[in-house]
Amino acid sequence: MSELARVAQAMVAGGRGILAADESNGTIGKRFERIAVENVEENRRAYRDLLFTTAGLGESISGVILYDETLRQKSADGTPFPVLLERNGIIPGIKVDAGAKDLALCPGEQVTEGLDGLAARCAQYVTLGAKFAKWRAVINIGKGMPSHGCLTANAHALARYAAICQANGLVPIVEPEVIMDGDHSIDTCERITEWALHETFAALVNQRVSLEQMVLKPSMVISGTKCAQQAGAQEVAERTLRTLKRCVPAAVPGIAFLSGGQSDELATDHLDRMNKLGGGPWKLSFSYGRALQQPALKAWGGKVANVAAAQAALLHRAQMNRLAASGTYRSELDRKAT
Repeated sequence: MSELARVAQAMVAGGRGILAADESNGTIGKRFERIAVENVEENRRAYRDLLFTTAGLGESISGVILYDETLRQKSADGTPFPVLLERNGIIPGIKVDAGAKDLALCPGEQVTEGLDGLAARCAQYVTLGAKFAKWRAVINIGKGMPSHGCLTANAHALARYAAICQANGLVPIVEPEVIMDGDHSIDTCERITEWALHETFAALVNQRVSLEQMVLKPSMVISGTKCAQQAGAQEVAERTLRTLKRCVPAAVPGIAFLSGGQSDELATDHLDRMNKLGGGPWKLSFSYGRALQQPALKAWGGKVANVAAAQAALLHRAQMNRLAASGTYRSELDRKAT
């Protein structure tokens, strides 16, 4: 087995999942603003240090996606974050895209940029300790959206990114996110998700990407946030699993869902229900950002005295999602913790 295939399998093995801590400085600033914490580098470093030094986190978290700044930072004791994570049995990863930008002649649609110079950046990230990478595509649903041009442009970019990563020693996380904002039904979400996944895998094959050496990070099939008729958790699980079975080759070692703005417990419940349904030929796991971090961020509030409480909140959510990844989560476990 190649080293990249080994890393890809380790990222989704044993019910463990991935902590997405790759928020840009602007995004983390918005979250800090809600808890009255100044958005400066030392506060960003201290918050990530809190997350990464949580005792026992490696039992539930297999990898952490870092931002460029974070990959270069150190823990309070001087240990570089990638080294700290590996010591705790957690694989360091890195966000490599340059963000979603307006797609020319396609109003309301975006394409993710960052391919220029990506090979050199990947090579440098490997020297800094990264073992995998992430690139997010944004697919909006609305009147006349998504267009075929939007889907093919993003699929092509995802595939080019994945090929460049594999050529330079990084496992690519391929993330085609169908955004849940809007009044669309779950039927529409299912149709668009299937379309996006078919386009993505066709592009991956065209770019000679090794499916055994990647991880898929999709959104779930879910009703739009403004849809009058919201689908229940079981329907979300059934439709998501059905769509994945139609689109994702068995060679892919694992699927690590994004939470996409779902509440902490709902994202856990949906994952658990899919695994209770029997999953598929791939591991079904998680790659959550806010759905893992939000309770910890709220508990921390920027105060050193609250670090232990924040770490306990993070560890609890990680443990709940580990159970969900094996289909053994029970909602009463969350109720007992509150």
